[in-house]
Parts: sequence; structure tokens; C-alpha cells
Amino acid sequence: MVFAAALVLASERPSYGTSVSDQPTDASADSSLDLPLELPTPASLEPNQSATNASVSERTLFDEIPSVYGAAKYDQKVHEAPAAITIITGEQIRKYGYRNFAQILDSVPGLFTSSDRNYGYLGIRGFNRPGDYTSRVLLLIDNHRLNDAVYDQGGAGTEMPIDVDLIDRVEIIKGPGSSLYGTNALFGVVNVITKRGRDLKGTEISGEASSFNTYRGRLSYGNKFSNGLEVLLSGSYSDSEGHRELFYPAFSSINNGIARHADRDNLYYYTGKLSYGDFTFTGGHQWRKKNVPTAAFGTVFNDNQQLTVDERTYLDLVYQHEFINQLNVKARLYFDRYYYYANLPYDYGGIGTPPFTLNKDVTEADWWGAELTATKRLFDRHRLTLGTEYRDQFRLDQSNRDINPPTTYLDDKRRSSFVAAYLQDDWAITDHLVLVAGVRHDQYSTFGGTTNPRVGLISTWNKTTVKLLYGQAFRAPNPYEQFYVTGNTFKANANIKPEKIKTYELVVEQYIGHHLRALGSLYQYNISGLISQTIDPVDSKLFYDNVEDITARGAEFMVEGKWPSGLEGRISYAIQTTRNDQMDQMLTNSPQHLVKTNLIVPVIGDKLFAGFEGRYTSSRLTLAGNNASPFYILNLSLFSQQLIKGWELSAHINNLMNQKYGYPGSGEHRQDIIDQDGRTFWVKLKYRF
Repeated sequence: MVFAAALVLASERPSYGTSVSDQPTDASADSSLDLPLELPTPASLEPNQSATNASVSERTLFDEIPSVYGAAKYDQKVHEAPAAITIITGEQIRKYGYRNFAQILDSVPGLFTSSDRNYGYLGIRGFNRPGDYTSRVLLLIDNHRLNDAVYDQGGAGTEMPIDVDLIDRVEIIKGPGSSLYGTNALFGVVNVITKRGRDLKGTEISGEASSFNTYRGRLSYGNKFSNGLEVLLSGSYSDSEGHRELFYPAFSSINNGIARHADRDNLYYYTGKLSYGDFTFTGGHQWRKKNVPTAAFGTVFNDNQQLTVDERTYLDLVYQHEFINQLNVKARLYFDRYYYYANLPYDYGGIGTPPFTLNKDVTEADWWGAELTATKRLFDRHRLTLGTEYRDQFRLDQSNRDINPPTTYLDDKRRSSFVAAYLQDDWAITDHLVLVAGVRHDQYSTFGGTTNPRVGLISTWNKTTVKLLYGQAFRAPNPYEQFYVTGNTFKANANIKPEKIKTYELVVEQYIGHHLRALGSLYQYNISGLISQTIDPVDSKLFYDNVEDITARGAEFMVEGKWPSGLEGRISYAIQTTRNDQMDQMLTNSPQHLVKTNLIVPVIGDKLFAGFEGRYTSSRLTLAGNNASPFYILNLSLFSQQLIKGWELSAHINNLMNQKYGYPGSGEHRQDIIDQDGRTFWVKLKYRF
């Protein structure tokens, strides 16, 4: 077995700590108590226990080791977790000027994004297949699953149903997570923890303007009252005209290849969080409409009728209580809805002049579920987690039809369900050695059962932590891949099987002096039965099938520094080689090298900061066998606070050098490479009262 190599780093300490008696339920709870850099003794396996006798010399400027929830479904320090972890805090989001979820993800070592001017796609460790709607990374908001029940789409662009101003931290947990989460967690889990009412302590209003006549606004209120009730309510709106003209050489015979007024993006979202005692209720709703300029799926070019509309709604009720016998019980009840439709203009006759036939594509999905998890300390040296989950996907409807003349190509109505049970044990073999072992079994009503284990051996001495990790994960085929049909583009394949992955990883975390911290990872993963979009040479239609086995080896390196002046930064490098075993070829849309630099410089004390970010991405192979050119993006931001009481002012320039670059297209695109934006800017003003 061959490993490639790496270093990754978790970010600055969270600023949302509370006392143990004042913690909210579920994952928004976090310990603000300092811990030594050594692995906890068996007694300190107990959550939220401080090491009050740790000397100052045992600590770094990172005076608290960051906590992560999503790695084990309870709070633990990042060096204890059986994964390579990066945490991006809300403070960093503000100072680097990130205005969408893709920008946050692009700053993480080993991660990369792409866009086809409709949706955003997340790549991780060299993997981002054409036609994959971020289905192989599990995305969570406050530990609530976002991947929908038809496409498995999590969202990495403006379709992500959260305003970044409401993010407290983002946990990026790399490696297979099916032993706790089931499907979709092949490559990792991204958990977005949102702010609470106490973080606002009043009302916030913000407005911003940016390139392409883009305007955004937000109104939020949050507070925690003396009776223990805590509330956060927020509404956001965004309207972007987009590019007035986009040039695509692949359509040079139509309007000289220019798509006019076809890039508009409108959205709004509402978010709420309510907690009282042991109960927390969260919910969100997003509506998004995006015009599509690329004439995807063989539609008519330069026809503004092509658009997609996505609506995403979720409700989540959690009860969590820690009993006096050190038993922590959490129960979750949730409901989700996803609605999508697309208007697709087609020129079936090939005459090139209107009227064209309007095709309507519609998806409706509703599901509910429940989960019960219990965590208990046993025999001084064990922390046992036992859980079960049930989900009923009672509406999985897909339809595709022409409006006039009326013709139906697809009217598929289904439902499915699964039940799962999982178990994990953290066993402190010695004061410096912990064994983490877990397994989950999922039983589906469609294809049957699958069992996925993981095991990790974690050793910590002084300021060094070494993790040896192994895990398996799966992704179940979704209804879109199995049953989607259109008149001239897609056909169904009901015989797809789950795809599976095995991952081997070595992680090293090291504190260097009082100001530097580093984390590295070497990994290999093997995917069997990968579900990929392919073309039938007989009828030239797209369909999905288990057509590939994949082997990848990679390494990631990151070092981060923090100093008392407020200066902080990080630098990372990832090298990744991902190949198709059958053809022994590099995968498409898979850059081999990623280099990222980040720097925050205090200009005027704690009142004005400058943020610098640079990202180099090497070339990527396209579906046509060409290469999307390598590129380097430099971003600059300014962030001010407390210059005037209650006001914050931010400004950001993206792609400062106006670098020309593009991402590989998918099978539904005639464009081999889809060009991205050049230099853009935004300014934002926020007032809190």
C-alpha cells in the first residue's frame, strides 16, 4: 500500500464558549475551558472537564484547543477526534470577506470547488466528478443533514441555504463517516454551526452592493432572556443581475456565441433557532431562482427561458439531557422538503427560430426522520456511543414533460425508507493512547443492508498527536441516478448498486513553540463500483451506472500561526493523484496540486484588519481530454469594527489580478471549459442595536 503525504491545521479558537451550566443543547454547545496539550487521561474523557493545573508553559497562544462536534456526535478536542479536521470560524469569515459558502470551502486544504453557472460543486482530495451534485460529502447545518433525498445535493454555491453572516464556525471532517452518519459521508462531513441568540444580543441590519448589480440585505434579531429562553430569527435577500453578456465559442454560430441577460441569480432565506432548557428547535427555508446561460442539456442557446428554481425547507427538534449517572441522551425529530423545477427550451425541429418547445422538469421530495443517541462513560476508560436512526422518504416524485404540445416523458412517484443502528467506543488504553472503534448498519427498503466500520489509534505525547485511521463508507444510489428520464438527454438505470470506499490515513498534529500549530495527513482511498455519468454510444443519451473503480493517494500540509498583536495566517499544500483503475487514467476535474495562503494583518489595533488570500490550482483534465489551465487567485479584504459604535464596514476584491480561468464542463454541457468571473468587488455595511 502506498501513501502520499500532508499537513492540515484547525483554525483559531472559537469565541462562543459558555459555562457548563449555560450551554445550549446539541452541537451548538462548546466548552470554553482550557485543556492541556496532552491527550486527556481516562478521567478527562468526561466532556467539558478542565485541566486547572495545566501550567502556562504547557499552552500555546491557541490557549484553547478548538472543539469539534461532527467527528463523533459529541464535543471533543480536535486532537482527540479520529480524523483530520479543519475549523473555519465566523471571525475568519468576516476578516477574509467570504460572502458565499464556496469561498469558505475553497480556503480549506485539500478542498476545491467548481461552478457551471447554475450550481456549485465541492471537490475533496482529488475527487469532483462531472454530474456529481456534491453527493459524496455530507453537509450539515447544526448537525441536520442537508443532502436531499432525490439528488443527494448538499449545495456548495448560492443554493446553500444559509447566510454566511449567521455562521459561527464550519467543521470540515475529512475521511469516511458512514460509521456514524450512513450514506453520503464517503469523503467527509462538513458541519455548519450557526450563531445563537446570545451572539447577537439585539438586532442586526446589513446591506451590501457588489459587481454585476448585485445587492443583498439581512435583518436579524437574537437574544437570551433571563428565563433561559434563547431566540434567533433572521431573513436575507439577494438579487444579482449577473453578467449582461457571456461568450461561449462552442455556440459561435448562434448570436456570435453571446448569451445576453442569462445569468441572473435571486434568492431569499429565513432562519430560526429557539432553545429552552433541554430543547432546541431550528428551521430554515430558502427559495432560489437562477437563469442558466450555458444552454445545458441541449437547450436553446441565448434563450432566457432557461432557469432553475430550488426550494429547501427543514425543521429540527432536539432534546438533549445529561443525567447524573453520566449518561447523555439526545433525541432528534426532523422534517425536510425539497422542491425543484426547471424551464428548458428545446428546438426539437432544429429550425433555429421560435417558438421553441418549453420542457418542464419538476422534483418534489418530502421526508421525516428520528434519531436517538446515548453516550455514557463506562469503567473509567471507555466512552460508549449507541444510536439508532429511522428515515421515511414518503415522497420522491420526478416528472418531465413538454408544455405545448403536451408530452410526458417521466412521471415517477416513489417512496423509500431505511433504519440504522450504530455503536462507537473510545477506549483509553493508557493515558497517552486511545483506540476509537465504531460500526453502523443501514437497512434500506430498496437494495438491502450495508455495514460500515471505522477504527482509529490516537497517540498523544506533550505537543504531538499521531493518528492511524481506517474506515469504510458507502453512498446509496439515489432516485435521480436510477429513474430519471427525458426526451432526448437522459435515460434510466434501475440496477445501480451502492458505491463503497475504503480509506487508510496517517494524521500528525504538532504544536511548535507558542505561536505555531500544524497538522498533516497522508492517505489512500479505494472506491469500488463508483456511480458515474456516462454516455451510451448507441443513442448518445446520458445515464448513471457503476462503471469505475478508483484509487487515490495524497498528502496535505498546513501550518498556522497566531500572535498577540492579532496577526495570524496559514499556508497549506495538497498533492493528490486520483486514477481510474480500469483505464489507468487521471480523473477529470481533478487538480493534482493545491497551494493556499491566508494572512490577517491588524492595521489599527482591533478596529481595522486587512485580509489576504492566495489560491493556486493546477490544471484539470476535461471530458474532451483537454486541460483546464492552472490559475492563481489573489483576494484582498478590509474589515473594520468599533471605529464607530455599532457599525461594521467591510470591503473585498476577488481575483485582484483579473486572472482568466475556467472549470471543466459536465456531460450536459457543450462547453468543454466553463469560464469563471474575473475581478469582482463588494462593500458591506452592518449596524447592530
